[in-house]
Amino acid sequence: MAKIYASRSPEISEREINNMNRSRKIASQGMVLLENNGILPLKNVKTIAAYGNGVRKTVKGGTGSGDVNSRMVINIEQGLEDAGFEIVTKDWLDIFDKQCAEAFETYSVAFKKKIEEQGMGAIMDFLENPYKDPDLPEIEEVAKADACVFIISRNSGEGADRHPVAGDYELTEGEKASITKLGEVYDSIVVVLNVGGVIDTKFLRACPKVGAILNMSQAGNISGYALADVLTGKVTPSGHLTTTWAEDYMDYASAPTFSHMNGDTDDEYYNDGIYVGYRYFDTFNIAPAYPIGYGKSYTTFDVKADGVCLEGDQVIVQATVTNTGSEYSGKEVVQVYYSAPVGSLPEKPYQELAGFAKTGELAPGASETLTITFPVQFMASYCEKCASWVLAPGTYYVRVGVHSRATHIAAAITLAERTVTSVLQNKAVLDGELEPIHPTGYMYTYEGEVEEMAAAPVLVLDPAVIKTETITYSAAPEEMTTDKDWTITLDDVIEGKADLKELVAQLTVEEMADLCIGTARGGGFGGPQVGNSSTAVPGAAGDTTSKLIESRKVPNITLPDGPAGLRLATHFVTDANDNIIPGLGETGFGGLLDFGRPKPERPEDAKDYYQYCTAIPIATLLAQTWDLKAIEDAGDIVGSEMEEFHANLWLAPGMNIHRNPLCGRNFEYYSEDPLVAGRCAAADTKGVQKHPGCGTCIKHYALNSQEDNRQGNNAHVSERAIREIYVKGFEIAVKESQPLSLMTSYNLINGEHAANKYDTVTAMLRDEWGFNGLVMTDWGTTGGEGFFGEEPPKRKYEDADAAGCIKAGNDLTMPGGEHDLQSIINSVGAQEGEARYPITKAELQLCSWRILNIIKKIVVDTRA
Repeated sequence: MAKIYASRSPEISEREINNMNRSRKIASQGMVLLENNGILPLKNVKTIAAYGNGVRKTVKGGTGSGDVNSRMVINIEQGLEDAGFEIVTKDWLDIFDKQCAEAFETYSVAFKKKIEEQGMGAIMDFLENPYKDPDLPEIEEVAKADACVFIISRNSGEGADRHPVAGDYELTEGEKASITKLGEVYDSIVVVLNVGGVIDTKFLRACPKVGAILNMSQAGNISGYALADVLTGKVTPSGHLTTTWAEDYMDYASAPTFSHMNGDTDDEYYNDGIYVGYRYFDTFNIAPAYPIGYGKSYTTFDVKADGVCLEGDQVIVQATVTNTGSEYSGKEVVQVYYSAPVGSLPEKPYQELAGFAKTGELAPGASETLTITFPVQFMASYCEKCASWVLAPGTYYVRVGVHSRATHIAAAITLAERTVTSVLQNKAVLDGELEPIHPTGYMYTYEGEVEEMAAAPVLVLDPAVIKTETITYSAAPEEMTTDKDWTITLDDVIEGKADLKELVAQLTVEEMADLCIGTARGGGFGGPQVGNSSTAVPGAAGDTTSKLIESRKVPNITLPDGPAGLRLATHFVTDANDNIIPGLGETGFGGLLDFGRPKPERPEDAKDYYQYCTAIPIATLLAQTWDLKAIEDAGDIVGSEMEEFHANLWLAPGMNIHRNPLCGRNFEYYSEDPLVAGRCAAADTKGVQKHPGCGTCIKHYALNSQEDNRQGNNAHVSERAIREIYVKGFEIAVKESQPLSLMTSYNLINGEHAANKYDTVTAMLRDEWGFNGLVMTDWGTTGGEGFFGEEPPKRKYEDADAAGCIKAGNDLTMPGGEHDLQSIINSVGAQEGEARYPITKAELQLCSWRILNIIKKIVVDTRA
C-alpha cells in the first residue's frame, strides 16, 4: 500500500486559488497584439456581441500528454461577464452548443463502438483523430451591442500533425462568412485568436472591418479572466511572437515536404538545414505576415541603443527604453541579434538572436536601461569538416531592435583570425544525401543599413581572450565492485556507510533490469497502461520500480505528465486501507479510459481523494512573455503542486523547435529559435527545482519535429543543423539549470533511434555539455504492445530496443514491458550476433547508478 498525499476534500483549496491568480498574471503578459486601430482597449463598452467557436469552447491547451485535468476552465464568455460585460449573443451561442453536442454524441457513439470492437487499442485512434466541432452556424440576424468580439479557436495535440486546410491552418467558410456579415453592422471588429500555433491571417488583415487582432494563445484554465484583463486595458499587452507567422503556408522552407505533405512520413529530409524560421525568411528575403519578436502595445516605446562593449569574451549591450505614450503604462522587449561573416563556412543566416530582455512596467514618460550580455562563443558556427565550433575572421554586426524586421546596427566587432572555441568529434553524421537549399544572394535589407554598417563603432575582439575547449569523451565503463558482505541500502549510502557504486555492485542483473524499466508491465486492462501507472500519485504517467523498497530502501519515484501543468487524476477512490480501486474516480486521461471498462461496486467504507492542479499557459504563450522571471514563476506553480502531491519528475518542459507550423505539438514547445527555447526551459526548470524532491524532464531529445508516424520517422539532418538549431536549446537548458532528467524522442536520427544513439545521449549530452541527470525514453519507444494494448503497427524502421537504451546511456525505458525486461537480461554478456545490442554488466550498472543517484537526491532533498 503506497502512501497517498492527495486531499480528502473536494473543496477548492487556497493553493488552487493562489496558483490560478499567479497563472492569470503570467498569461496576460504573453498575449500578442497583432493589429489595433484604436478599438482596444475597450472603452465605454457595456454590451458585447461575442461570436465564434471559442466563446464558450475556449481551448485552454492542446490535447494528449500536454493536457491538464484542472478543476475548471474559465471560458471567454465567463471572463467577459466577470469583467462586467453583458453578452448579447446567447441565442446564437446556444444554437452552436446544440450543434456541437449532437456532433460529439455521434463521435462518441462511433468511438464506443470501436472500443467494443478493438478494445483499448481504439484509444490511439482517438488521440490521432480527435473530435472536432462543426463549422459555425449562420448568423441570421446580427445582435446589436457596444462592441463585437469574434473568437477563433484551434486545437491540436499529440499523435497527429495539423493540415493547411479550413478549420485548421486556414479559416473556415463559416468564419469568413460570419466576419463579413458582422462587418455590415460593426465598423470595427475585435478578432481574438485562441490558437496554439500559427494560422493564416490574410483574410483578417484584408478585411477593413477587422479593427484589432489579438493572439491570446491558449492561456490555461483561467483563459477567460486573463483575456478580459487585456481587452479592458487592466493589463497592457506586452507579448511578442516567438515564431514567424508567414504570409502563406508554402512560404516556410519545409512546407512542401513536411510530415504528410509529400505522402512520406517514414523519412523526413531536412533540406532547410540551418534555415529555420526567421533565419530562412531573412536570409531568403521572404516577407512574413508577422516576424519573430513582433508585438504591439496600447502605448508606444522608443528604444535607443546606448552602446556595445567587449569585456573579455563577453559582449555587453545597453539599451534605454522610454514609454513615449501619454495614457497607458506598459512593458517592452529588447532583442539583440548578430550578423556573422561567412568565412570558411559556405553560408550563414542574415542574423541570429543572441540575447533579449524585458522592461518592468513603465509609466508614460518613464525609461529603463537594459543590459543584455552574451558570450562571443554564441556567434560561432559548427564546422563539420573540422568537427569544431569556429568563429570566422571578419566583421560581426550587433543589431538591436524589438523584432527581427526592426533591428538596427549598434556596433561592429572585428576578429582578425579564425578562432576555434571548441574541439569536438562529429557525433550526428548524416546518413545519406540531402538536397540543401542555398541563399539566392538577395538577403533582407532595409533603407539605411549600408550607412549603419559604415558608421557603426568598431570593437576589436582579441582572439587570445577566447579559450579553446577540447572535449574528452567517455571510455567504456568499468564494472562496479564492493568488498562489503552485508546488504547495503540507500539509507546506508545517504548516511555515508557505503558508496552508491557499492550498492549497485550488490544488485543482480535482474534487479538492475527492473530498475531500468518502468512499472507498467503486466498491468491492467489489455496491456501496459499510460497515464495511470502510478499508485502513490494516481494519474501520473508512470513510476520506477517498487521492488527495492524492502530490501534496499529504494523508493519508487513518480513521473507526472506535462507541460502545461500536472496531469493527474482529479478524483480517485480507495478502500478503507488506501488501496486504490481501479474504475472508480478518474484516470489521468480524464475519463477517456472509462469507455468500455466495467464499473466496480463502491465499498461502503470507500474513501475519496482529490488532486486538482493548475493548467498553466502553454509553452508558446510562456515564451511570448520574453520574461524569464514570469516563466520561472510558472515553473514554481507546477513545483508547488508536485511538492504537495509528492510527484517527482515532471515530464516537461517540451522544447523542440517550431520547424514547421503544422507540427501537432508546437503548442507544447517554445519557439523556432533555440536560444529562446533553451532559456525558457532553463527558467521553467529553475522554478520547479526550487521545490525539494521535484525535478523536470526536458523533452523530446531530439528532432521530434512531427507527430505523424513519430515512432517510425527517420530525420535525415546535417550535423551542423542538428548542433546549431535542434539540440542547441537542450544544451543551453542543461548548462543553465541542470534538469534532473531528460526524455529522448521516438524518432530516428540519421538512421538510429534517438533512444539508442550513444553519440547524442552520452557523447553530446553528458561528455560535451556536462549533464548529470538520468535519461528516459518516451512512452512506448521500444514497441511491443502499444500504449493501450493495441497491435503494434508495421513500420519501415524497427523499433528502438531496451538493451540498446542501456548501451546508449538511456537509463530508463518507459513505461516498461516484459519484452524490455527480457531484452536487457538476455543482452548482458551476449556476444555479437546473439543479441541485437550486446551489453556489458558495467553498462547496466552505470545506468542503474544514474537512476539511483537521482532517487538519492530526491530522498535527501525531501528529508531536508
